[in-house]
Amino acid sequence: MRIAAISDIHGNLAALDAVLADIARRNVDLVVNLGDIFSGALFPRETADRLMPLGFPTIRGNHERQILTLDPGRMGPSDRLAADCLTPDQKGWIAALPETLRISEEVLLVHGTPDSDLAYFLETVDETGLRPATMAEIEARAGNEPARLILCGHTHMPRVARLDDGRLIVNPGSVGLPAYEDDRPFPHKIEAGSPYARYAIAERGDGQWTARLLIVGYDWNEAADIAAARGRQDWARALRTGFA
Repeated sequence: MRIAAISDIHGNLAALDAVLADIARRNVDLVVNLGDIFSGALFPRETADRLMPLGFPTIRGNHERQILTLDPGRMGPSDRLAADCLTPDQKGWIAALPETLRISEEVLLVHGTPDSDLAYFLETVDETGLRPATMAEIEARAGNEPARLILCGHTHMPRVARLDDGRLIVNPGSVGLPAYEDDRPFPHKIEAGSPYARYAIAERGDGQWTARLLIVGYDWNEAADIAAARGRQDWARALRTGFA
C-alpha cells in the first residue's frame, strides 16, 4: 500500500499541478489531502476546480473552518480572498469535509492533531520560538489513537517521527507555502528553507509503515510575482526563498 499525502496547498495551483504530476509517475495507490487548501494570495477558486473532480479523500483544515465560520471582518487577508472567490458549490464541498478521516484501521488523517486543527503535532512553540517536539510531547498528542500511520499537516514542516510502539507520524510539509509567521501562542516562524513544493509517500511493507519526504520544483518566481502584485509581500518572500 502506497499513499501520497498532500497538505497546505493554500491556493498555489502551479505548485499543486507540479506535485500531482510527480505523484502520477510514482505508482501510488491513493492520494490524500490534509487540508488548508484554498486560503492564500493566489488562486483559491481555480484550486477548487482542479481538486474537487479528483475525489481524493480530503479533510478540512483550520482555514476551511475559518472561511465558513468567521465574520469577514475578522478574517485575515488569506481567508478573505478565499471567502470572496469561492463559489457556493465550492463552499458546500468544504462544508461536507470531515475534520479527521480514518482511511482504514491503520491510517488516520488529521490536520493538526487528532484533537485539534490548530495544535502542532511534531513541533512545539514556547517563549523562545519554534522547536521540534520531544518524543514525550508527540506521544501525548497521539494519545491512545490506534492508527499505525497518522498523517498530519498544519505546520508546513516536513517531518517524520516513529513512536516507541511503532506508530508513524508524518507531516508531508506544504505544497503551496514553504514559510510563514504566526504570533500564537507565542511569536514564531515556520521556514522550510527552500521554495520547493513538498509532499510525502507512505508505504506499508514488512509489517510496518515507512515514509519518504519529497520536493518538487515549479515556477515559484511567477507565483511570487502574482502575490507581490496583490500586495502580499509576505507571501512573495516565502514563495521565492522558503523563509518568512
